[in-house]
Amino acid sequence: MVSELLFYQLALIALLWLCFMLHWVWPSDGGAASPTPSQPTPPLRRRSREPTPFPGLIHKPHCAACEQVAQDPEAPPPPAPPLITSRRGRPRQVDTAQHFCPNANCDYRGWVDWGNISANGHPSGGPWRQLYCSACERYFLETHGTPFHGKRVAPDLLVWAVGALAEGLGIRAVGRVFAVDPNTVLAWLLEVADHLKAFSQYFLRDVRVTQVQLDELYALLRAVKAGELSEAEAIQRLSRSPHWVWVAIDPVTKLLLTIDVGDRTLAMAQGLVHQVVQVLAPGCVPLFLTDGLKEYMTALLTHFGHWVQPSRRQDTGPLPKPRWMPLPQLLYAQVVKTVRRRRLVRVRHRAVFGTLEAVQQVLAACGWQINTAFVERINLTIRQHVAAVGRRVNTLCKGEEGLRQQLTLYHVYYNFCLPHASLRQPLAQPEPTKGIGSAKTWRPWTPAMAAGLTNHVWTLREVLLFRVPPWPQPAGV
Repeated sequence: MVSELLFYQLALIALLWLCFMLHWVWPSDGGAASPTPSQPTPPLRRRSREPTPFPGLIHKPHCAACEQVAQDPEAPPPPAPPLITSRRGRPRQVDTAQHFCPNANCDYRGWVDWGNISANGHPSGGPWRQLYCSACERYFLETHGTPFHGKRVAPDLLVWAVGALAEGLGIRAVGRVFAVDPNTVLAWLLEVADHLKAFSQYFLRDVRVTQVQLDELYALLRAVKAGELSEAEAIQRLSRSPHWVWVAIDPVTKLLLTIDVGDRTLAMAQGLVHQVVQVLAPGCVPLFLTDGLKEYMTALLTHFGHWVQPSRRQDTGPLPKPRWMPLPQLLYAQVVKTVRRRRLVRVRHRAVFGTLEAVQQVLAACGWQINTAFVERINLTIRQHVAAVGRRVNTLCKGEEGLRQQLTLYHVYYNFCLPHASLRQPLAQPEPTKGIGSAKTWRPWTPAMAAGLTNHVWTLREVLLFRVPPWPQPAGV
């Protein structure tokens, strides 16, 4: 009995101890205890708006135009022959300073105003004068190397037809207005485009500008696969394919630096910037302004970059790889537009190369802000003067080459023949006009005159009659 009583006492003590331990270990009621303060939720990490420095590229971007120039460099002109001073007879009455000998075997071929060219009469009573080279004793017409050479059509008719094309008339419309077959008008356009391309390359060089605006203009071309369909089936299955007109303009002088046609790709951006570099003077690095197209950054970095050796991060170890970085003087800013439901809802300005303060300092000289308004305005002018890129028209070209020829005509016509209203200069003294009209107080001014490329407004007849030398002539001769 004693042993059983002792067992029950020990069991009771163990149960009491267990209850005490459970009460001590068990958590107390939340309402009775003091509430623990809740920790505040950390704020979301926002992306920094501060521009990060450009890290550079390991490899230089590829440019097909630069490689083509490196493979086929332009041949230098031959050594200049001695000047010829004629002392026979009376002084020459006909100015031949803009002519050169076209004979390939003549030592004076291509040299303008070298004293070897003299003027004769008009053979067979024709409209064009005959010229004579005293070095090779050859005769040639003053239209040699121009679209007028070998043409029996009246010169004024050709000038008027080309002027109508430059003012925005289509090829068939020009044929109807001047009673000429459209195929003849097309043949004239081909010859004029080749001549004006050489004209533009001869004058547009060593240009110094402070700003360049780049943009792309959407165009529609009718694509027809030749040879796979008959003519009747091709007319029924004409399809429209998107193409782009690439434009570069100096907003200060309104000079159209270059214009090209192609897809909206990196290769076309590289080609456009390459053409701009060919026009600019050596060492000229202007401010570039574009929209948000990312291909421009790579294209500008290709032509305005250099290799930079980064500094060591540690005292020992290999040197970091060289980086292709933009030139220190290169400034490039973008105008990024956000469009929703065909409405402009936001415009942001971003400095890609250089600082925003440096960009604004360049624009402050003209009282401007970061914009692409001037190149967008010329897009409207292009649509008005080039029938192939007009909106809702039936004069679309069938390929890039036809559009490029019309744009070449517009390029020269805009720069040299078309006075710009914002560039006109006031006259010191008003000039009287014919009739009873008010006196003339302004002098017309073209973009080429504002850029210092010429000193007068060219007529289209002068442009077509200009014999383009095969290489740039030395200055001051």
